Amino acid sequence: MSAHRSTRALIAAALLLPLAACAADTEKKPADTKAAPAGGAFPYTVDNCGVKTTYQKAPERAVTMNQHVTEIMLELGLEKSLAGTAYLDDQVLPRHREAYDAIPVLAKEYPSKEKLLAADPDFVYGGYASAFDAKDGRTRDELKKSGIDSRLNIEYCAKGRTTLDEVYREIDEIGRTFGAGDRAQKWITEARATVKKTEERFKGREPRPVFVYDSGDKTAQTVGGTGIGNELITRAGGRNVFAGIGKAFGDATWEQVVAGKPEIIVILDYGATTVEQKKKRLLDDPVLRDVPAVKNKKFAVLPLSDAVLGVRAPAAITKLASQFSE
Repeated sequence: MSAHRSTRALIAAALLLPLAACAADTEKKPADTKAAPAGGAFPYTVDNCGVKTTYQKAPERAVTMNQHVTEIMLELGLEKSLAGTAYLDDQVLPRHREAYDAIPVLAKEYPSKEKLLAADPDFVYGGYASAFDAKDGRTRDELKKSGIDSRLNIEYCAKGRTTLDEVYREIDEIGRTFGAGDRAQKWITEARATVKKTEERFKGREPRPVFVYDSGDKTAQTVGGTGIGNELITRAGGRNVFAGIGKAFGDATWEQVVAGKPEIIVILDYGATTVEQKKKRLLDDPVLRDVPAVKNKKFAVLPLSDAVLGVRAPAAITKLASQFSE
């Protein structure tokens, strides 16, 4: 089972205040970008999800837990700073395969606390709240007691709707933490250009109602209004019919899916259940027979690792926009 599913309850209980999908769609630069020290300027202080940390130097033995944060590190050329990694949802980006294969994999999913400590990390980077699960003894407080700094991807501690600004902030802060601020800024500049090009290409198109099908039988697990998935849909020219769900991922009834009248269904691709199996489940459900997307067999596909906050976001917008226009 993918980590993001087990994360939902933890987010609601431990990290997220009630969220509302009410932030403006306009893109804004992170407030502290102008104050960013260049390249490897230390000391560097960052407040991540309420945990303030001052780095006198870059971490040297980081462990990433969850694929999208591993890819952030690799995108910034920080593979030599990685002592280990864990938990893939699908395949790492092809351009990072060689670097990834050289990094020790501590566990198929999350490593035990003992196995994590055996890697002798000085920094643990979690993609989902479940990376710091209390019942497994991996809370950020417990790690700190062992002299280990940590970071949680900010999609899972935001107090409002997650936008591309948070993507840029995540890259910026990781870059500065590891003395790679210049590389982070280069990536952000290129990402902004990619997004702008996509938006110009599809400018003026009427937003189409979209339902994201993650998984589920009795209920539909879907993308809510506060995570980056909602932002990707909006930027690609869609309108998330479940934007009112106040978290990154949530459940909806099939009756609500019908009422939303989605014209496009985005299927998240990951795990043992294939895209074709998910399509069949939707097409064979008599409750959904009058849903426009089902009647017209209008499906789009997105890997799960594209739908979370990481370096895939700009390309994911282009990918969705192209499928929405077919």
